[in-house]
Amino acid sequence: MRAFRLAYDGTAYHGFQRQPDVATVEDELFAALESLSVLATHADKPTGYAAAGRTDAGVSALAQTVAFDAPDWLTPRALNSDLPADIRAWAAADAPDEFHATHHARRREYTYQLYAPPADDVPRRSGTADSTGDPDRAVDDDRFQRACHALSGDHDFHNLTPDDRNTERSPTLTATRDAEFIVVTVTAGGFARELVRRLVSLARAVGTGDAPLEKVERALGPEPLPGHEGIAPAPPEPLVLTDVRYPELEFEVDSQAAESARAVFERRRIERRTGSRVARTVADGLQ
Repeated sequence: MRAFRLAYDGTAYHGFQRQPDVATVEDELFAALESLSVLATHADKPTGYAAAGRTDAGVSALAQTVAFDAPDWLTPRALNSDLPADIRAWAAADAPDEFHATHHARRREYTYQLYAPPADDVPRRSGTADSTGDPDRAVDDDRFQRACHALSGDHDFHNLTPDDRNTERSPTLTATRDAEFIVVTVTAGGFARELVRRLVSLARAVGTGDAPLEKVERALGPEPLPGHEGIAPAPPEPLVLTDVRYPELEFEVDSQAAESARAVFERRRIERRTGSRVARTVADGLQ
């Protein structure tokens, strides 16, 4: 049994978990393992296989973790030889035979890069934006921090997930201002579906003044929110699964594989910065 750390750009995929008729990260992983003869042709999945979590469509990862029975020669570098460039294995660890990448994860960490100009920099505009929308809506950092504090701890998050069971969780939200962005880090033992994105969405609505702080209390209360007060998930693209903690494992970084991954993501960073400048040129020309 071996565990592998995977980094991927999720913007081209309909989530991590395999689904019929759409591209997923797991599809690409299984195709690579089949090409390498680690997965038998027409087998459903590798022996002992499990993954740390199911990231949504568009969500990226630094430390997605998968584990399965693997031959000794299957290093991250070898796995990358048959993976697409936007999915990179970069570290591995030997694991006990009974290891399960889902059930044995002690803590998961997600990071959300929220575009949120500070209130002092952007004049407030008339009208109401939705909780994920208008990029010119200024965010008051103190209100945002208070929302994060109120959302942290043991609660039933039935109003912040489409799940109808196992909705009691204990997340911790921290937020750090970085120029025009607020970097939101959310850690917990596990997450209900869309929970992180809805937590960010609600905190942003409080930060912009589109929702009072009291809405957090109502969202965490026993009663379902009425439809017009429902909390939509924030966009998936700014979200990254940044850590999954397994105290019993010692991951060894494959230096060549990690360097390959850094090169891939550096190229993507430059491409997106260039695209941002092109969009800015067009937007400025339309004023």
